[in-house]
Amino acid sequence: MKTFEYFTRVMDTTGFFGGKVDDTEFTQILNELGQEGWELAETTAINMNHGMTRSIVCVFKRERA
Repeated sequence: MKTFEYFTRVMDTTGFFGGKVDDTEFTQILNELGQEGWELAETTAINMNHGMTRSIVCVFKRERA
């Protein structure tokens, strides 16, 4: 039976109303974690008042050896 382990990373957004993510930094993080065997499984936005995105929670998974 396959088993997995999970890892979460919170990416804070920038901008006056939030919601801006540095795509170069985000891509770099994804590639670094991918090299370690992590696969991005899910993202969830954490919102403040009026739906402004404060941060993004990224959930990664990889199969246990």
